Amino acid sequence: MIKGIILATLNARYTHASLGLRYLFANLGEWQAQTSIMEFTIAMRPLDIAEQLLASQPRIIGLGVYIWNITETTALVALLKTLAPEVVIVLGGPEVSYETAQQPIVQQADYVITGAGEVSLRHLCGQLLNGYKPLNKVIPGEQAPLQQLVLPYAHYTVDDLATRSIYVEASRGCPFKCEFCLSALDKTALPFELQAFLLEMDQLWQRGLRQFRFVDRTFNLKIATTVAILDFFLERLDAETFLHFELIPDHLPEVLKERIARFPAGSLQFEIGIQTFNPTVQALISRKQDNAKSADNIRWLREHSEAHLHTDLIFGLPGEDLTSFGEGFDRLIRLNPHEIQVGILKRLRGTPIIRHTAAFGMVYNPQPPYNILRTDRVDFDTLQQMNRFARYWDMIANSGRFTHTLPLLLGDAPFARFWELSVWIYAQVQQTHQIALPRLFVLVHGAGQAVLGIEQAVLEDTLLKDYAVTGQKGQIPFLSEARKNRALVSVAGKSGNQRQLRFVGKSE
Repeated sequence: MIKGIILATLNARYTHASLGLRYLFANLGEWQAQTSIMEFTIAMRPLDIAEQLLASQPRIIGLGVYIWNITETTALVALLKTLAPEVVIVLGGPEVSYETAQQPIVQQADYVITGAGEVSLRHLCGQLLNGYKPLNKVIPGEQAPLQQLVLPYAHYTVDDLATRSIYVEASRGCPFKCEFCLSALDKTALPFELQAFLLEMDQLWQRGLRQFRFVDRTFNLKIATTVAILDFFLERLDAETFLHFELIPDHLPEVLKERIARFPAGSLQFEIGIQTFNPTVQALISRKQDNAKSADNIRWLREHSEAHLHTDLIFGLPGEDLTSFGEGFDRLIRLNPHEIQVGILKRLRGTPIIRHTAAFGMVYNPQPPYNILRTDRVDFDTLQQMNRFARYWDMIANSGRFTHTLPLLLGDAPFARFWELSVWIYAQVQQTHQIALPRLFVLVHGAGQAVLGIEQAVLEDTLLKDYAVTGQKGQIPFLSEARKNRALVSVAGKSGNQRQLRFVGKSE
């Protein structure tokens, strides 16, 4: 039996719920009744996904295509057109909205909607279901005024609210022009009507949602709106409330600080994109950022609020070398954020960063995720090592598993010392994934002595404190032989709880 339309995408993880699909569904008008949403993950086999998609004999399959799923979705489209060539495949999403003609996935599909899809998909489905086939394969998306869009939040299911990350947006777009970001193509940030948005948030709250992840690129751009949204949640605040926002680092007026200070620990997380502290690089990539204000605001947030601070740096930007990046990294370390995410520059399709390719010798991976491979300042080997640095930093620093040991590892030259640690670890294991936690402790123990010169007894004391809260059972793997002869260590309890450590000395 013909079922009509399926809207689908391949998420990075099951816990991610696609906001884009739900916007499309909410705005399909008369075609919504014969439409269903199906979400998969990139871990699934394309053949299995194709089987599920074709089981209901749809006439149209719309697929959301992103940098994280382009490879798998390309394979899926090839299968769909092989198995059911009569099914119309419509693509949308940022990955196929630019440089469209060059992409194999576009060549295999029937139609592509570039840019905003809510209005254009409804029109296209109406034409196809009424027997009319548009002549143009590539259809520019029509950006309707936000007030005319049907908001999608009612289409998060009970299961979504209970088990998955729920994304919301109070605005779209960005007024800034950072050339590595697709938002550089936006003219400005456009707000949704505030009261209508808050009504939707209240309905989600009434349905039991307590974790709201805002995808706004510039949440604190318009302070009056930011304050109104924070007040909304302060009025409803309970022990389960969690809010994630992306903040502009140099824009934190006193009225916003006062609201932020009211939120208890565990309820606020801010993602703060520093990207680079180098003014010359900032000018090259059209990034406007007051570095002094940014630093002051991060320091204030760390010292006067309970917000969790996730900060971002990007390696491989035009004009930045290893020394410059290291200086920026050390400056950020001194501000003491909870996390520093070290990202590698990617050439997202359509972004203006491409204008620097020749002048700065920018060479990118031709395969997703299109990461930078070398520049005129950074060779391929250094970029490979930075990838390893970033991975080990996540495992050791951002994981929170080495709270007591990390200050010893970083000392007074954090970037240089962690670089040496990451070089040493990779030389031992030749891998950055599938390193069991006990082995990671052994590796940190070895690097701390071999290249960082930390006194063995001091290093082992801090590692013992950190190991005690990991939930690992059995013998501590990194103790020196002398210490093993006199120490009996019992690790008990469940993961995350404080462990009991008992040292048996001569007096016992």
